[in-house]
Amino acid sequence: MSTMLAAARLDFAPFLLSPSPSPPSTTLRVRPSASAAAARTRLLAPRAAAAAATAVSPKPAAVAPLSADRTAVRLGIASKGRMSDLTRDLLKSCQLTVIQSNPRQYIADIPQMPNLEVWLQRPTDIVRKLCSGDLDLGIVGYDIISEIGQGNDDLVIIHDALDFGHCRLSLAVPKEGIFQNINTLEELVNMPQWTEERPMRVVTGFGYVGAKFLKEKGFKHVSFLSGDGALESYPAMGMADVIVDLVSSGTTLRENNLKEIEGGVILESQAALVASRKSLNRREGALEISHEMLERLEAHLTASGKIMVTANMRGNSAEEVAERVLKQPSLCGLQGPTISPVYCSLDGNVAVDYYAINIVVPQKSLYKSIQQLRSIGGSGVLVSKLTYIFNEETPRWRQLLSELGM
Repeated sequence: MSTMLAAARLDFAPFLLSPSPSPPSTTLRVRPSASAAAARTRLLAPRAAAAAATAVSPKPAAVAPLSADRTAVRLGIASKGRMSDLTRDLLKSCQLTVIQSNPRQYIADIPQMPNLEVWLQRPTDIVRKLCSGDLDLGIVGYDIISEIGQGNDDLVIIHDALDFGHCRLSLAVPKEGIFQNINTLEELVNMPQWTEERPMRVVTGFGYVGAKFLKEKGFKHVSFLSGDGALESYPAMGMADVIVDLVSSGTTLRENNLKEIEGGVILESQAALVASRKSLNRREGALEISHEMLERLEAHLTASGKIMVTANMRGNSAEEVAERVLKQPSLCGLQGPTISPVYCSLDGNVAVDYYAINIVVPQKSLYKSIQQLRSIGGSGVLVSKLTYIFNEETPRWRQLLSELGM
């Protein structure tokens, strides 16, 4: 169980720390003799002259451009845990395998991108180092970006849905006691128990996002406790009334006699590719690497969960076959079916009796699609797994360029 680290009121009033008055000095002072004073003057004179010589402010040195600080582009990923494993798996699926020659070091590389350094960091440090300019790109959860970034304009999200690390930041209250009949956020904010003398106590590791959300929802009397683990125990111990924490399935909440309430989801989160705006604008190679990573990620994620189905079908023409296929709701494909003639030899002549149909369907709809193909005369059905689907220029890339003013 984490200990309470801090408490803060939601009214955001500044804390005025008054300096403690200095205690009266009780040290005995010895008055120096005239000869000692003269010696001290002679001793300090050279130092005073040197200080005077350096007091003239030189012209400040010009700030080196960002691209001159280092030549490599830096990508930050989680150093350990499930987030690290899933990030590496995704990159490997995009033919971007992370190679770490020394497991004790925090730096790795991706051979397909020779100008890219991969730095293994804690997720919170990834966002901090993006803000400071020590990293150029990062793969981290949107919840961490929101909490640590705190609305920093220099953070630009390149891809907001990498399809792993799914969770939600949610507000939860006890099932019993004064909260037994509290099932919505509106009911919680209107509880008469919350006063200036007795505010609603919220424990969370997301103080910035949590406070911003509650303020926007009209909560006036709230105090925050900072905690980073086992938050579910705080209400049971009488240390907090409400928790704001990450939730995946909700099982841990239920097992600790807590419940989510309607309207209490603060944000939905999953892994995202994020960058420093300054790096994209000024770091040589950063924008090009971002473009390639985005293309690879989009192609892989678009193909994820989809399969290619190929079948042969008798018909008098490609148009007639297409008409039959398009009448089936599961056989429309990405933009429509691809239909081509199947040539065969008939009595010594080349003839077209069958047409080959290629369609992309969701994997979960495979059997239904095969049934529909059979119902309209399809046979010899082949199924292939898709690895990448490269479409036209991704809208996310155009959105990024617009965000950067390009």
